Amino acid sequence: MLATSNIRNVCLMGHGSDGKTSLAESLLFVTHGTDRLGKIADGNTVCDYDPEEIRRKITISATIAPIEYDGYKINLMDTPGYFDFSGEIMQTLRVADLGLILCTAKNGVGVGTEKSWRYLSERKLPRALYVSKLDEENADFYKAYEALREHFGPSVCPLVVPVLDGSKTIGLVDIASKKAFRFEGGNSVAMDLPASMTARVEELYTVLAEHVAETDETLMERFFEGATFTKEEIIQGMKSGIAAGTLTPVLCGSALTGLGAPELLYALTRYAPDPLNRATERAALNDTPVEIAIDPNAPARAFVFKTLSDQYGKFSFFRVMSGKITADMTLINARTGQQEKIGHLYTVRGKKNIEVKEICCGDIGAVSKLIDTRTGDSLCAAGAVVAYEGVTYAKPCYSLAFAPKIKGGEEKIATGLHRMAEEDLTFSVVQNAETHQMVVSGAGDIHLDVLCSRLKTKFGVEVETSAPRVPYREKIRKKVKVEGKHKKQSGGHGQFGHVWIEFEPGTQEDLQFEEKIFGGSVPKNFHPAVEKGLRDRLSRGILAGFPVVFLKATLVDGSYHDVDSSEMAFKTAAGNAFKAGLPLANPVLLEPIGTLKVSIPDQYTGDVMGDLNKRRGRVMGMNPSDNGEQIVEAEVPMSEMHSYAIDLRSMSQGRGSFTFTFERYDEAPAIIQQKVIEDTKHLLAADDD
Repeated sequence: MLATSNIRNVCLMGHGSDGKTSLAESLLFVTHGTDRLGKIADGNTVCDYDPEEIRRKITISATIAPIEYDGYKINLMDTPGYFDFSGEIMQTLRVADLGLILCTAKNGVGVGTEKSWRYLSERKLPRALYVSKLDEENADFYKAYEALREHFGPSVCPLVVPVLDGSKTIGLVDIASKKAFRFEGGNSVAMDLPASMTARVEELYTVLAEHVAETDETLMERFFEGATFTKEEIIQGMKSGIAAGTLTPVLCGSALTGLGAPELLYALTRYAPDPLNRATERAALNDTPVEIAIDPNAPARAFVFKTLSDQYGKFSFFRVMSGKITADMTLINARTGQQEKIGHLYTVRGKKNIEVKEICCGDIGAVSKLIDTRTGDSLCAAGAVVAYEGVTYAKPCYSLAFAPKIKGGEEKIATGLHRMAEEDLTFSVVQNAETHQMVVSGAGDIHLDVLCSRLKTKFGVEVETSAPRVPYREKIRKKVKVEGKHKKQSGGHGQFGHVWIEFEPGTQEDLQFEEKIFGGSVPKNFHPAVEKGLRDRLSRGILAGFPVVFLKATLVDGSYHDVDSSEMAFKTAAGNAFKAGLPLANPVLLEPIGTLKVSIPDQYTGDVMGDLNKRRGRVMGMNPSDNGEQIVEAEVPMSEMHSYAIDLRSMSQGRGSFTFTFERYDEAPAIIQQKVIEDTKHLLAADDD
């Protein structure tokens, strides 16, 4: 059985098109995990197998690609580079022991590089850097390396650098051994280190040796004495420095040619932390925080970090936190308290499932057809039940209204979204009873576009999208007294109700109803009917059909008939008073106002502030955040926020993030009111058609 110390759980991170999927493909091919080198352009890679990924040529869902190398197992987790799918990154980081951040030798540090570094810093996870695509024209490793040092500080340390012939990479130098290699036939072959590189390699070795020395006092003494470290000392120093976060090694290579693959595999197996490095995992025992040891000999416990759902059922991906998971084992779901029978166990490579008898501590596996287990659940042996810390996702920030292109498809959309929500916990669905829309909120436009595409391909329903309607409100601004009467005579008993009601601005959002009747002009038993008649009208105001708020209504007079008066008659009379009175009471539209908090690097604050002014926003303040960015806080009308997720991404080159929460209703400017009223009339006319 595989030892936990020989497992490496590595999350591939970085910007879109920086080579994560291609690197995974290259490592699989070099280690004979596959018999051909797949290409993204051909749609035949191991990790991007979903039809949407093949069509768009981007990674959408995190994929596990286990690699066996020299007695070790490396669980590579290929994650999306587009941050509309950052939920997939969050899930894999929850079970990763190292983040390997990619950037290209041509483009260097991008927004994806920065965000990946931040994600790892927030979770205090070790990291390494990989400069990809050395074979591309205009590739410049050393420029990229200096940019990495500039952005991320002195922990960035060279481990492998290219040997150049002019601008072409012909080999690599392992800085620790000061030896050069070229890549031939799937292996690294020794080559002579060019004399022109000797000084540079010595300089980079000094940087590496200093980082290694900082991990141990004895090594530091030897470093100052000018001693050369042994291979074992470098391995131990590298492991300690990476685990502590004080050392971030930089490697490089080309996925297309395989250059650098052996050096990367060696670094991951010898230097990267294993699952035992963290020693404990945060969990809860009866709602009390506890630290649970990562122990191969402890009772079996696992954390479910990802779910896939298809026509055959659900696939639950898990990491074993302690003990081992075996086929036919019965575990307890910490959330539900229910038993789950483990049937067939698998290790998964892309879309290929390989059945196994057991999954050891620290390893990643999958199980099918669990009864009621979802992403974020903990499965534990009886008597050892704890709930491991879950996955934290960013709140959805971009919304669209979904409607079927063909009437009657609403149920298919709802069913499809419910099924997809088992896999993707980063979007939400709200059936808005007020606007009669199904509003779907996600991480961005690409995210929601993928949901629409999958509804069509998997569930056979085509979707039309539109901006969600803004839930305006109506209120009055002056006091009026109006008469409402309902009189109907058609043989037998008639209908008679008669009221005088004073309408005025109220002090609370809900209707304030009072009665000041003298002499019994309207009997008390009809007062509730009057209030009911008014409340029935509140949901549809007289300006644009929006709910009426902050209304006070006082029943002051009226009359009745001994035979013909009824609750229904007084209810109708009150409604007529509402309809007649509110147009005379200077009605206005209220628009929803929200609090916006934008987190951005300092250089974008000017653009963001200018944009907020165009959106009728009112800036409330600006404060520095813990990560060195600025947090701009403003109050902005909700009607101006629909495209903000897309616009902020453009303004800040993808570096900005925001939250927006409803605060209150304010009176809308006259020009806005007029436009909303006209748009609503057109909308109602279209609905009638």
